[in-house]
Amino acid sequence: MPNTPLTFVFYIAAPIEKVWDGFVSKEANRTIFMGADFEVELKSGGLMTWSGPGKDGKPTRYVTGRILRVDPPRLLEYEFGIGMGEKMSHVQVELTPETEAVKVTVVNDRWSDEDSAHAQNADGWPRILSRLKTLLETGKTFRPH
Repeated sequence: MPNTPLTFVFYIAAPIEKVWDGFVSKEANRTIFMGADFEVELKSGGLMTWSGPGKDGKPTRYVTGRILRVDPPRLLEYEFGIGMGEKMSHVQVELTPETEAVKVTVVNDRWSDEDSAHAQNADGWPRILSRLKTLLETGKTFRPH
């Protein structure tokens, strides 16, 4: 059975530039991903990685991605996969300003049928977006489960 697209919509009470920064800054990613080192080249074809200590304490790559399109502060589109990214899926993040909030729409799709990361991401995206929302609205966030 094919993996279905994952779609999430959140509203964050912050200026669009601050929400954009939450997705692309080292500091916000370090906070949301519990200390992971985030590197990104914000241009088409640019590499993005999340790294940190593995279970054995040695440096390891958690996630590898590649930027497809970037239009700050409204659109971020990329491919990513667990580890070195042997199996990639597609993500599109759209930010739409509203009266007192920013509508955040995340679509994670184009999964290969055998990609076991689908279930992990179906559970992970709501947690990540909730931590981002809490961080941007309150200045702090909560630990994942």
